[in-house]
Amino acid sequence: MPQQGELVTYSRNRKLMRACLITSFALHVVGLLTINRAFPIHWVMKPLKVYHVDLIRPPVKDLDLEKDQQGLAHLSESTNKPVIAGEDTISLDTTDKRYVSYAKVIKEALMNEWQYPAMAKDNLIEGQALVLFTLTRDGCLKEMKLMQSSGFTVLDNEAMRAIRAAAPFPAFPGSVTVARLHIKASFDYRLTGGGQPVTP
Repeated sequence: MPQQGELVTYSRNRKLMRACLITSFALHVVGLLTINRAFPIHWVMKPLKVYHVDLIRPPVKDLDLEKDQQGLAHLSESTNKPVIAGEDTISLDTTDKRYVSYAKVIKEALMNEWQYPAMAKDNLIEGQALVLFTLTRDGCLKEMKLMQSSGFTVLDNEAMRAIRAAAPFPAFPGSVTVARLHIKASFDYRLTGGGQPVTP
């Protein structure tokens, strides 16, 4: 059994241990408060802000294609880069700066193929045929339609034959920014002193 002296020592040690713990706790609290004043850590206690973002794509059926085309045109103007879209119609004598040089190339190609049919020349047949043909960006002939007949099948056929023979044409230059180009070509068959067709 522990003796009375040992109990007294044990009791003192417990009191001393308790005093040390209380002192240590107090010093830690004081130290934390001092640090908190020098370096506030209140932000730790603030709740984090959470932002919720929904990305919603409108249904395809609700898209306004006309507005999309206008947007593409605006993009082309703002970036000075051509946007390949849509189509346009020109004549071979166009004055539109975007098409003048290309129309000249097309006209030269047609003139190299176009002839005055011998039968029409021998019979003094004259007339004017108007043909509309469509080219894709690579210069390929896509469609061709006789818009106005000369009144003589032989003259109409020669105009359309000349277009087919001249195709494929050169690819569109950078100034032509459409996907398709419709070209109106007028073939004027008039006999001159030398018996040659008049240039359209």
